[in-house]
Amino acid sequence: MATSTLSMTGFSVFGQIPKEKPKYHFQLKYAPHIGMFRESAGDDPIAQLNFMADQGFAAFEDNGMMDRPVDMQVAMAKVMKDRSLEMGVFVAHKIYWDSPNLASGNKEKRAEFLEYIRKAVEVAKRVGAKWMTVVPGHRDLKLGMGYQTVHVVESLKQAAAILEPHGLVMVLEPLNFRNHPGLFLTESPQAYEICKAVASPSCKILFDIYHQQIQEGNLIPNIEACWDEIAYFQLGDNPGRNEPTTGEINYQNVLKFINTKGFTGILGMEHGNSMAGIPGEEAVIQAYKLVDPKP
Repeated sequence: MATSTLSMTGFSVFGQIPKEKPKYHFQLKYAPHIGMFRESAGDDPIAQLNFMADQGFAAFEDNGMMDRPVDMQVAMAKVMKDRSLEMGVFVAHKIYWDSPNLASGNKEKRAEFLEYIRKAVEVAKRVGAKWMTVVPGHRDLKLGMGYQTVHVVESLKQAAAILEPHGLVMVLEPLNFRNHPGLFLTESPQAYEICKAVASPSCKILFDIYHQQIQEGNLIPNIEACWDEIAYFQLGDNPGRNEPTTGEINYQNVLKFINTKGFTGILGMEHGNSMAGIPGEEAVIQAYKLVDPKP
């Protein structure tokens, strides 16, 4: 019996196998993280990576990648390569939330930090990462800010010397006073000043839009002013630190500006989901489709 031709419904000649649904194409490289789509994909990180790729996301970030077993790092790297997911940031070192480290000028703390950076190089190679997050830690309340800045810059210069031969980039993340009181690095102009002082392609800014909305506002002008030192963005709305469209930030305008500037890097989705369960995960995906710049 002769077979029929392909029907307009998208089924095969045997009427059994539907066409694969075209993958959604985002204009920008948004990077979800492990756990964001757990309800839809299950607990397995590999399954979650595949789910992200199926939704059209082109990148992925993982703050805790340094602490994952090597075999898991290798397995995740393979999936990212197979599914064309670009690796975003991971946290490169121990962060001192409540006591000074880099700002203090303490030589032991500096040595500890640099050893973490050396280990981060190996992780970055293993998982195909280019960027790693660095947070200089708490202020040293016994020292003036000028002295602290010099100590931080010197530590970062030494770290940059480790990273430069490998083409890797540490991105400095200013954090807001409300969620992280007492930290040394809080504002984008401060990060810009430090990057200019370090003067290395391996030391740039991670501009977290959620943190900077709380800390300083004036988002688009500050992004414009820091542009030549920004290598990475992270997103989250305020209040709540959930997906875009749930708070006060006009993400359509901010992302349109970033896209117009020709940004080709990664924008990490470092936020929670405003609703629980699969409906909440679907809402996250739809929110990014809404605010993503139009071609």
